[in-house]
Amino acid sequence: MAKTPRILILNGPNLNLLGEREPAVYGRDRLSDIEKACARRAKSLGLAIDFRQSNHEGELIDWVQAARKSHAAIVINPAGYSHSSVSLMDALIAFERPVIEVHLSNIFRREPFRHHSYVSRVALGVISGLGKQGYLAALDALAGILKTEVEA
Repeated sequence: MAKTPRILILNGPNLNLLGEREPAVYGRDRLSDIEKACARRAKSLGLAIDFRQSNHEGELIDWVQAARKSHAAIVINPAGYSHSSVSLMDALIAFERPVIEVHLSNIFRREPFRHHSYVSRVALGVISGLGKQGYLAALDALAGILKTEVEA
C-alpha cells in the first residue's frame, strides 16, 4: 500500500482572527472551520494534512524547511508576508515540491501594495478571492498533480 501523501497547509499572520477580523473582507469562517473542511476534503482525496498557523515569519520558515523531509506539497496563505517576505520565498524555493498560494480575498481588488506577492514567484498556482473554497480547490489540484507525478 502506498504511503498517504502529506500536505502542509500553512497560514500566516492574523489568520488566527478569522471570523472576527474584517468579516466583510475575509468572511465569517474561522480558521478552525477551514481546517475541518480541509481535513474532510483531504481524506476524500486520499491525502493527509498538517494544518498550522503562525504570526511569526521565522516559525513559518522553519516549518517549510522541515517539510522538505516529510511533505509532498504545501498550500500556503502567507497573508501579509506575501508582500514582504523574501525569506519565506527562499524557503519555499528550497522546498522543491509543489506549492499553491491561497488568499481568502481577491488581493488584486484591494490596495495596490497587495498586488505583489513574493510567494507567487514560487507557487505552481495562486487561488485568490474564493474564501474557504480556495483551500479546497488547492487540495483538489494537488491531488491531481501528485497522482500525475506518481504515474509518470
